[in-house]
Amino acid sequence: MTLHLSSVTMRLSSPSFANKGMIPSRHTCDGANVSPALTWTTPPDDARSLVLIIDDPDAPDPAAPKITWVHWVLYNIPPETLRLDEGILAKSLPHGTLQGVNDWHRTGYSGPCPPVGQHRYFHKLFALDCVLPDLRNPTRRVLDKAMHDHILTRTELIGLYRLRKSTAQQ
Repeated sequence: MTLHLSSVTMRLSSPSFANKGMIPSRHTCDGANVSPALTWTTPPDDARSLVLIIDDPDAPDPAAPKITWVHWVLYNIPPETLRLDEGILAKSLPHGTLQGVNDWHRTGYSGPCPPVGQHRYFHKLFALDCVLPDLRNPTRRVLDKAMHDHILTRTELIGLYRLRKSTAQQ
């Protein structure tokens, strides 16, 4: 199985935090727990859909990570879409966009809430050569399998977060 990566380089960014910078608490369980605004450059011309996955490979403890915790799964984002607004709700997602299930067993964004230490949060954007079928709220694993062999290119933005001490001690 061949991964046919495009020569087009997409870039993903957020007005809320720089790559490898701290994520503001409003996007976490310390704050309003709203999704950050995300913007990206134009995907390859042959892209038919985009996939966004936000995950934390440092769970539960960055000193001894055991799992990658999934915070948000979106797929079939139209390729002409170049941003998601802060705090976007399901009803406001671009037409045709579908959601998967995060590791809290629900759809939608659930922000950083690390139990210990500073964690890294990978915001991954994939351009696919197809529109995926309705996978009916897939898990990350199901979505990974469905998009395998369809990835044209990908990009990522990494944010960092550590719980405030007052929250961690409660």
